[in-house]
Amino acid sequence: MFSLLLPQPAAMVKNQKSRTLLIADPHIGWEMELQKRGIYVPSQTSKILTKLTGLLIQYKPDALVILGDIKYTVVSSEWGELQDIPDFFKKLQAQVESISVVRGNHDANLKPLLPKNVAFLPATGAVFGDVGVFHGHTWPSPTLLGCKTLVMGHLHPMVVFRDPTGYKMTKQVWIRTTLDSEALAKTLLQKGQIKTAGSIKETLQKHFNIKLRATELYVMPSFNDFLGGKPVNETHPHKEPSTEPLIGPILRSEAVDVDSAELYMLDGTYLGTLSTVTES
Repeated sequence: MFSLLLPQPAAMVKNQKSRTLLIADPHIGWEMELQKRGIYVPSQTSKILTKLTGLLIQYKPDALVILGDIKYTVVSSEWGELQDIPDFFKKLQAQVESISVVRGNHDANLKPLLPKNVAFLPATGAVFGDVGVFHGHTWPSPTLLGCKTLVMGHLHPMVVFRDPTGYKMTKQVWIRTTLDSEALAKTLLQKGQIKTAGSIKETLQKHFNIKLRATELYVMPSFNDFLGGKPVNETHPHKEPSTEPLIGPILRSEAVDVDSAELYMLDGTYLGTLSTVTES
């Protein structure tokens, strides 16, 4: 079972044997980039750690999975990241037995900073119970299509509200939308250069030993609430090609019904579909 841990940007995957806590995009070290621009903000790592530790104590999961972008720098690592990231994970290990990290596009050279018993998973994702998780900057593995629910990060979804006087307010949101599983499976097989033998379902069964079950996709808000994001209601991904699309190949594909995606604030307030909120 997959459930949102409102009002936090976190989710839980539960079955009879285990409980797995999911978060995405902590981006440790982002404030150091601000400091380079003359904006001096104290390190947010302790704040992120306190919030996450609180969830671990409250929900007592067996495992923690972070859906990528542990650090902010893309290739190299800043001095602050070299100090903060190992300490961050050592303190988490005191609260939860198993920790896994799905590689994000900001996680180059991250592995040497992780304790040896923290699993470093590929960007294409992994399966936890009946949920397939991946970061979102690249296509997921076809093996995830054997799960009913897919969950990704990467986008940092937000909505922006404006009033007639020009006042603007930005809020983090969850995105939930439906999948055309056969269309997505066809694309993933083509990307993997796997020739379809018989039907799409038969090919998945033959090569990955799964039944095609994926029907829904969730996009997680960033766990770092100090971080910015792309206001999704200022995009028109399928209607106006001249505007900037949502990031991530799966969200730009025809397999995902982006226009009908449902938007929820962190407190659970339903805002409407993306197409409705964008046009309002």
